[in-house]
Amino acid sequence: MRTDPLDRRIFALAIPALGALVAEPLFLLTDTAMVGHLGANALAALGLASTIVTTLVGLLIFLAYATTPLVARRLGAGDRPGAISAGIDGMWLAAALGVVLGVVGHMSTPLIVGFFPATQEVADGAIDYLTVSWWGLPGMLIVIAATGMLRGLQDTKTPLYIAAAGFTANAALNALLIYGLGLGLVGSAIGTIIAQWAMAAVFLVLVGKEAVTHDARVRPGLTGLRQAAVSGSWLLVRTLSLRIALVATVLVATSLGTRELAAWHIIFILFSLLALALDALAIAGQALVGHDLGAGNHGSIRNTTSRLVRWGFMAGGVLATVTGLLSPLIPLVMTSDTLIREALWPVLVLLAMTLPLAAFVFVLDGVLIGAGDGRYLAFTGVLNLAMFAPLLWLASLVSGQSESLNLAGLLALEAAFGIGYIGARALTLGLRHRGDAWMVIGDKN
Repeated sequence: MRTDPLDRRIFALAIPALGALVAEPLFLLTDTAMVGHLGANALAALGLASTIVTTLVGLLIFLAYATTPLVARRLGAGDRPGAISAGIDGMWLAAALGVVLGVVGHMSTPLIVGFFPATQEVADGAIDYLTVSWWGLPGMLIVIAATGMLRGLQDTKTPLYIAAAGFTANAALNALLIYGLGLGLVGSAIGTIIAQWAMAAVFLVLVGKEAVTHDARVRPGLTGLRQAAVSGSWLLVRTLSLRIALVATVLVATSLGTRELAAWHIIFILFSLLALALDALAIAGQALVGHDLGAGNHGSIRNTTSRLVRWGFMAGGVLATVTGLLSPLIPLVMTSDTLIREALWPVLVLLAMTLPLAAFVFVLDGVLIGAGDGRYLAFTGVLNLAMFAPLLWLASLVSGQSESLNLAGLLALEAAFGIGYIGARALTLGLRHRGDAWMVIGDKN
């Protein structure tokens, strides 16, 4: 398929963004693979600790999503020094949150771990891991904010290179510390925080050079911090609503039974991986729409959005086809339990059918984030949850024909999430996109 300059502009941002998105879960995958050879207790402790850390970091992704449109708008308006200063303000906010949350996390680690019904040995391992990991939180959040800044500057390649180098360093450090020095689970935590701070240091050097080159302000500005905090607070509500929806599906799957929960975990992991691929277009949308709004290119915004939606549907269709074709094979790779294998493939087929709709949602979500429309996303996020709740309740009431595995319940749960919840988001996002209220031209921030 031939592409025009707009397509190439989209791909120049989306493809490197995809690489960086995939690099992030590789940190956890590397830890898991290496700790997995230390025994079941160590692996379970890592699973518990990583759940706590990734949940917190997932909620704080707004540091990137808020910074990108702020920077892109100012860049589009021709104010590169102001764009860089806006990104630096976001990094200051990230560092402050990292310090505060790191201290709180360090002090409350035993209490947080105590909420999980783990054995004492697993709980102790998780506490040991988290006690070290909290020291890396400021660096991790600085990386997130700096990544958002560079995306706003229309640069997704640099975050990819830094993420790839960080992944390589993390793997080498973990091998040395876990096995070479015999530090075990704690060695995994130390290796990860060293890699995180090294990535943060590289970002700080690069941002510092940009600031010097363009005579941008490096000290935190009260106005910039306030703008980042206000924009981020709405996106935090939006992200929290998404997390609640995901956790709620897990709670319903748990109520269906142990095998059903195991099957849903596989479905959730697969959906998360597919979402990463589709999110690359959303990130391109954030950067491009923010830039064009700042530049006052009203007509270009509609054209860009339409093109992103088209590519989103095409990407969703390709992923749907691949997932559907592989649905009989994926269960064979993921589990040896015959009943779970038999239940997985029809649920995977249903998941595949929902991917084009999910792609539409992800793209428009990125477009509205790029437009700085966080307040609308926050309010509709709560509304979408309200629409999703009765569907979840109905799914929890569905019982299957087999006493050993509730396939009907799993299908109902996937339909509630993939069609009901994603459909509710598609409705609210689509209605907003059809109007012009979100297209505020200029540097409104």
